Amino acid sequence: MGNRLSKIYTRTGDDGTTGMADGSRVSKADILFIVMGDIDELNSHVGLVRAQLTQMNTAATQETAQHLSLIKESDFAHALVIIQHLLFNIGGELAMPEYEGVNETHIDWLEQQIDTMNTRLPPLKDFILPTGSVLVSQLHIARTVCRRAERQAVLLQQQRPQAIRSTAVSLINRLSDWLFVAARFCTDPAQVSEVLWDSQVLQKLDNDK
Repeated sequence: MGNRLSKIYTRTGDDGTTGMADGSRVSKADILFIVMGDIDELNSHVGLVRAQLTQMNTAATQETAQHLSLIKESDFAHALVIIQHLLFNIGGELAMPEYEGVNETHIDWLEQQIDTMNTRLPPLKDFILPTGSVLVSQLHIARTVCRRAERQAVLLQQQRPQAIRSTAVSLINRLSDWLFVAARFCTDPAQVSEVLWDSQVLQKLDNDK
């Protein structure tokens, strides 16, 4: 791997194309690379969640640390590590169609995580605004990027079914649900109440006209 990365720039992409694992070259504007870019961006946002969580845990109370460790099979921080690896593997599948980096077991794992977090949450009775603590807000940003990645992945699947596995599309879909529930789950440790949509906000604005 070190030899492969010894030279960062090659100038071969200056013509707007990039190399595939099989040696072919494809336009960087191709939908395949749009999906790959979205997945890479999503992975970076999850990495920022990890950094924010580490910073928060430095000053966390014991109660907060215990709350974040309630997710079945692993603590919250390690779940983020797993998710980053899964996203990296999806990128590998896109670059090498013969490679299988995610499977139904990984989707089941996400669903188990979602169910476990949900058991600790109050029922959702209204719409939630994507805000709160920095950690919660970052999880919402990751969720919206994940939804965009899913839309582009579905488009790629419709145009070239052989270019992306259905399990990858399903995992991206389930991950967006995980990120939404995770944002709710991380509200209590941050000691910030969920910010709900309030119909009165715009009504007050209209009344002030």
